[in-house]
Amino acid sequence: MAIGPRGEERPAGIISAAVMVARLSVGDISETLNEPSGRVRSGHAEGLTAEQRQEIARKAAAARWG
Repeated sequence: MAIGPRGEERPAGIISAAVMVARLSVGDISETLNEPSGRVRSGHAEGLTAEQRQEIARKAAAARWG
């Protein structure tokens, strides 16, 4: 199965997709997302204070627009 943009499993073929839609509409299966287990995506922001995050944002903005 292919993975969708929000982590959901999707069938790879068109026939499989049609069967899945039919099963969803009848209620045979339910579509659930594979959510990460409560972790931060970047992992770097956990230990930073608000001032440190603001300084990083200022540097990023200066690099982008400067």
